[in-house]
Amino acid sequence: MEIIIERGCGLDVHKGTVVACIMGTGIKKEIRTYTTVTNDLLRLREWLQKSGITHVAMESTGVYWKPVFNILEDHFEVILVNARHVKNVPGRKTDVQDSEWLCRLLRSGLVSGSFIPPRNIRELRDLTRHKRKLIQSITAEKQRVEKVLEDANIKLSSIASDTFGASGKRIIEELIKGKLRAEEMAELSKGRLRQKREDLKEALVGQVREHHKFMIKASLKHIKAMEKILSDIERKIQEKIDCHYKEEYALLQTIPGVKGEASTLIAEMGVDMERFPSEDHLSSWAGMSPGNNESGGKKKPGSTTYGNKCLKTMLTEFAWVASKTKNTYLRSKYHSLVGRRGKKKALVALGHKILIMCYHILRYRCAYKELGVDYLDQRRKDKIARSYIKRLNHLGYEVILQEAA
Repeated sequence: MEIIIERGCGLDVHKGTVVACIMGTGIKKEIRTYTTVTNDLLRLREWLQKSGITHVAMESTGVYWKPVFNILEDHFEVILVNARHVKNVPGRKTDVQDSEWLCRLLRSGLVSGSFIPPRNIRELRDLTRHKRKLIQSITAEKQRVEKVLEDANIKLSSIASDTFGASGKRIIEELIKGKLRAEEMAELSKGRLRQKREDLKEALVGQVREHHKFMIKASLKHIKAMEKILSDIERKIQEKIDCHYKEEYALLQTIPGVKGEASTLIAEMGVDMERFPSEDHLSSWAGMSPGNNESGGKKKPGSTTYGNKCLKTMLTEFAWVASKTKNTYLRSKYHSLVGRRGKKKALVALGHKILIMCYHILRYRCAYKELGVDYLDQRRKDKIARSYIKRLNHLGYEVILQEAA
């Protein structure tokens, strides 16, 4: 194999140990094992610097690569490799052989590094992902309260669209106190729920025992604590956005369906689109590209590629919100797809559209331009007219087209 990198190092990373193999011009092949505590990793860095190493390659093993990367990233060009791309020949397999194989591939230029965003983006990503987990936990705790209410024969969730809205919270608090009758609690309702007061009176008649009150109090206390943490995290996210990515955040917010969650897009894919050679590369990395499934010259349906799960989930959510917006191109695109492809495939296709928009917005620093709800119809005007004429002719009608005044 042709040597491209003069001096390189291959690291086989584990939870407790790192096996390092160095090779190169003017140095003897040497293999050492270090622990993953900080002081030992600093000794690894010092050894690599003394040996004149310029490039380091290691597999992306869970989260165990992160402490090693944090120590080495400012001093070497660190290449994080997908484990599926560097699988060795079957047979004997040891940590020493893995590190040596990585080093050989690195020096021959046969490994491609995974996308590792800058430190600011990584920190923002930690915050946005933790925020998402907190929202899921809060939702699960609210569902637990609804489950306890059902056990107490309280059918509040059957009448109120939001059990934890302004009216729902007040009613739940009075249920815990146990001082008001069902009629009096129904009068606490606000807004459109007041129109259902008679149904609400019936729904609030139940058997609320002390056990139920204790369980609801515990859940409400937990929800309050998580909401406090959530507000702190949201404030920290906004501080980072205002400090580093205010312009990009404002540009991404112009896309229908994205709004305040643009920080998630920045956290997952960064703001430097030069890392992706084209929009297709970004789509493949995000897992929003259709897979290939061809055999014997026959193409079969293929599922989307494996990619960034968090980004893929958020893009699908953005697509669902965009499909509900009024007088937008994304809404018309969704409705043009859903009849032929079904809801799930239409949402993935719309999420792909949003991702491509993000790529061009961040690359060229331009805001989203709304094409309008009739953009697709105008592009396919003749085709649509021919289709309707064909159907009418089939039904026995003769059609003459005339432009409207």
